[in-house]
Amino acid sequence: MSEYKPRIVDSILQDKLEAKGAVLIEGAKWCGKTTTAGQKATSILKMDNPETKDQNLTMAKLNPQRLLKGETPRLIDEWQLAPTLWDAIRYEVDERQKMGQFILTGSAVPPDTNEITHSGTGRFT
Repeated sequence: MSEYKPRIVDSILQDKLEAKGAVLIEGAKWCGKTTTAGQKATSILKMDNPETKDQNLTMAKLNPQRLLKGETPRLIDEWQLAPTLWDAIRYEVDERQKMGQFILTGSAVPPDTNEITHSGTGRFT
């Protein structure tokens, strides 16, 4: 893997992690969302990993909190594959009452908002 080149958004991400419990990074595929977020994350869950994708999707439905366990900030890449994670993260942010718990990255493919019950106001930036 090539050496990471610092970006303007690095300091913005750091500021957001210090201000809210979760940070959402959205954008087109291959624009550097995961690479940038990975510089700040201390644990990573890649929802689209072919080896674990089916297992992750099942777990997101049965017990999403298990997917949220890990060192923080925890990066959840391609979170929109399991929209139920949104409410689980919102709940965890409320319970932990700490900043910088989660970083969510996702491509421009919108999540199925029928599975999301809370806006995330005050928890996500």
